[in-house]
Amino acid sequence: MNTETSQKIWRWSRRLLVALAVLVTLAAGLIVEENGRGKHAWETYRQSAEARGERFDWSLFGTNALPDEQNFFKAPIFAPLLAAEWDEQKLEWKPLPTNTVDRIKMSVYRSDGTSPSGHGGAWDLARLTQLENWQAYYRSSATNHRNEFPVSAQTNSPASDVLLALSKFDSAIEELRAAGERPTSRIGDYSGGNAQKIGLLLRYLSAIKGCAQVLQLRAIAELADHKSTAALADVQLLLRLDAALRQEPLLIAHLVSLAVTSITLQPIYEGLAQHRWTEVQLAQLQIALAERDYLADFQRTMTGERAFTFETLENQRLTREYKFIQTVGQQSKVVTTSLRLMPSAFFYQNELTLARLNDQFARTLVDVTNHLVSPTRVHQTDQEINTELHSYNPYKVMAAQVCPAFSKGILKFALLQAWLDLAQTGCALERFRLAQGHYPVTLSELSPRFLTGIPHDLINGLPLHYQRTVEGKFILYSVGWDETDDGGQIRETKSGGFDREHGDWVWKY
Repeated sequence: MNTETSQKIWRWSRRLLVALAVLVTLAAGLIVEENGRGKHAWETYRQSAEARGERFDWSLFGTNALPDEQNFFKAPIFAPLLAAEWDEQKLEWKPLPTNTVDRIKMSVYRSDGTSPSGHGGAWDLARLTQLENWQAYYRSSATNHRNEFPVSAQTNSPASDVLLALSKFDSAIEELRAAGERPTSRIGDYSGGNAQKIGLLLRYLSAIKGCAQVLQLRAIAELADHKSTAALADVQLLLRLDAALRQEPLLIAHLVSLAVTSITLQPIYEGLAQHRWTEVQLAQLQIALAERDYLADFQRTMTGERAFTFETLENQRLTREYKFIQTVGQQSKVVTTSLRLMPSAFFYQNELTLARLNDQFARTLVDVTNHLVSPTRVHQTDQEINTELHSYNPYKVMAAQVCPAFSKGILKFALLQAWLDLAQTGCALERFRLAQGHYPVTLSELSPRFLTGIPHDLINGLPLHYQRTVEGKFILYSVGWDETDDGGQIRETKSGGFDREHGDWVWKY
């Protein structure tokens, strides 16, 4: 290579390097400018929103530590849940080897994972629990399943045999009841979107649901055995579990709370259907049901979930790491993605997009003041969100993951609130029957003695549908999520479960 050629190559190389340097400088300048613009836009919006009462700071959601002696979830019975170590490779808690009996771990099922034959109770399908099936299930465990549940030598009534089987949990339930006297409830703080802390929350939620199922079956058997006082105590403990979960600011805890409420309604329903509750007990149940407002819970929960999402994004912005579990076949592993090259604008603008969509859509889905939910508006919201997020935009990534939960979540909250309204009206109807010997001709006869304010149908604001039947019973219902009056018809899914989106939401015996 001659000198002239070498010089040409050097000149072009130098020009290329200069051009690259200019491009890098311009790119860096643009990124710095975009980062500043994103931060300014987010902080301006946040200041404006906070001025009108919005809360974005995760620390404002009561996630600070509570005194252990006042915290329901720090009672000794929950100690085994903390006797575990965190596996950073699998992002899960592993119980430590210990001789301590895990008293909070309760289950109505055998360890082989089987369940009783036949349909279980389902108040939403007007179906009572068949204790005979549970009796056979527990008695068969005496010979085939290592005596997991206590069984008498002689066959007794289904209720008695079920109560004997569940007596293995008696002392743990009383310990749980004592824990319920503690005034506050908080599992953790979940700061920074820490997977370790969320994993601990999941351990608690699983344990609580197991306890709820035991208490449900026990209360049903107590009612069948004419022990309504004991049944009421167990229902009240179920309501305490629900109240404890409703203190948590995260959506997942509230979804389990809704599940616990659904579990609680079964013994309430069966006691009403079989006339097991007394006047005093019915009045107590009415008060407890009326205290719950799941529409208000939805708004509060979505606000907490929003703040937690912002906390997570801020943590990722500061650490520049994103961890997730990747599953291929039967193998799972934790993958850590570096966000070191991600501009700060990505995090700020995602927070801004999510906040705006939350204001625009999530906060308009329920009318807490007037106790209303519009399924039509919820469906419109789905379409509006899909339109808003249709085209790919890096500043809408988080919103695309979170916003679809708005409409899916509201159905669950609205459904349970509707059932609570129907249940407390059912309690008032039973109190009327105890006093008058029959059910009223119209719901207006319940007021004011048995029900101060008769709930309306939260779907359309109209009176709940009610009529007496020729059998001397009644049918009470909401038009349900399809907003169509089907004359009190219940729809089932193909698998035989309750169809939440079609047919009426019915309370009948």
